[in-house]
Amino acid sequence: MGTRNIVKVGDETLRKICKRQEKFDLRLAILLKDMADTMYKAEGVGLAAPQVGILRRIAVVDVTEDHSGLLELINPEIVESEGTQTGREGCLSVPGRQGVVTRPMKVRARYQNRKGQWMEIETEGFEARAICHELDHLDGKLYIDMMDRELTQEEIEGHIPEDDAQ
Repeated sequence: MGTRNIVKVGDETLRKICKRQEKFDLRLAILLKDMADTMYKAEGVGLAAPQVGILRRIAVVDVTEDHSGLLELINPEIVESEGTQTGREGCLSVPGRQGVVTRPMKVRARYQNRKGQWMEIETEGFEARAICHELDHLDGKLYIDMMDRELTQEEIEGHIPEDDAQ
C-alpha cells in the first residue's frame, strides 16, 4: 500500500490549474493506486492529484462504504448537469472544517480510464457532489471558495437542516 502526503490549504499547489494527463503508463497506474490508498486511509470519498502535489487532471472517487465503487477519472469534464442539492461538504486538504455547498443534483461526466479510453458516467446525489468537488480541485478551486456558510464545531458533530434534504 503506497500512501502519499495530502497537501493542506495554504499550499499554493491547491490553487493551480492542472495540466492534461497525456501518458497512460505504469507511472499513471502507480499514481492512481497511491491516490486510492491515500483516500481510503484518510477515510475520504475523493482525492484529486493536486491534493498529493501532482498538477495533473486526475481524480479518484469512491462513495461506497465497502470501497467497491472506485472511479478513476483522468482528464474529466462535466458535460451535463441538472438540478441542485445543498449539503455539508468537507475536504481532506481542509481538515477540521466543513461547509454547506450547493452543487448539481445530477451530472454526466466524460473522462478517460487508466488505459486512455474515453468513458462516461451519469450519476446523482452524493456521488455527483463528490465528482464536482474533485473536478473543482483540478481548476484550483476549493469548496471553501463557494460555500454558502461554514459549519460550527457543534454543527459538524451534529445535525444540520441541510442534512434532511438529502
